Amino acid sequence: MSKILIIAEHLNGKLNSSSARCVTCARELKPEAIDVLVLADAPDAIAAEAAKIDGVSKVLSVSNTANAHALAAVYAPQIAAVAKHGYTHVLAPSTTFGKDLAPRVAALLGVAQVSDIMKVVDAHTLQRPIYAGNAIITVQAPADQTLVGTVRTASYPAAANGTNVAPVEAVNVNVELPTHTRFVELTQAKSDRPDLQSARRVVSGGRGVGSKENFAIIYQLADKLGAAVGASRAAVDAGYVPSDLQVGQTGKIIAPELYVAIGISGAIQHLTGIKDAGTIVAINKDGEAPIFEVADIGLVGDLFKLIPELEQALG
Repeated sequence: MSKILIIAEHLNGKLNSSSARCVTCARELKPEAIDVLVLADAPDAIAAEAAKIDGVSKVLSVSNTANAHALAAVYAPQIAAVAKHGYTHVLAPSTTFGKDLAPRVAALLGVAQVSDIMKVVDAHTLQRPIYAGNAIITVQAPADQTLVGTVRTASYPAAANGTNVAPVEAVNVNVELPTHTRFVELTQAKSDRPDLQSARRVVSGGRGVGSKENFAIIYQLADKLGAAVGASRAAVDAGYVPSDLQVGQTGKIIAPELYVAIGISGAIQHLTGIKDAGTIVAINKDGEAPIFEVADIGLVGDLFKLIPELEQALG
């Protein structure tokens, strides 16, 4: 039977929802146990959050001042050491955190990594997107090796929270930690709006918005809908918004219930980032724009006329 270790992603003492999405993926493997590993300088509160996720068998917490910041070079040796205690699978979210961490863990365990798991066929047969999501490949991993993988969080809903109370076990990991990597600072954009990767609604603007100043109309509609704000790469490259708002193959992969694309033509790289969205609404003056091929609702016209009308209709 499979025994799965999920690496918890957290920031500022809070567990990221990506961890609960990994649990949903792990449950498809029908394992004997799903354990969550929390590495931090003060892991108790984070571990308590993880213990409430339905499907979690046990939470392992590793307290170490070296874990105060999520440095992949420091985390990886500790994860590899824990993974050797009977775990058949090690999963991390396919976020910036997981993409930085998982390859190091795989290398330390001497195995190949499976990236962007979007569907489980069986314990060692998985599916992942390739060619910007235009094709799905089935990957067969060796059954006699630990499987290290990243989970495409947009493909899985977060496991329910609150009815489970898994035991929390403090673990001492005695491994030599590298000193060649050190934390300098973390610069974060601060916003009262929902987080882009976990928001139920997202309003995105593209190059058609025209300027950084004009992007205010995107923010206004997002606030009206209680939505997060996103952008196409073209809008980011043009300097309209910072890069942390970019949606797409080289940005964030998201799966909101509602996605509103405004002034976005719909390049394949952008569409890759929204394939799992629920309802897609497109507003563009070009009726032949590729975005309309995937949109559930399309409005052809001047966004600067249509958006005020939408806001008025919303009340």
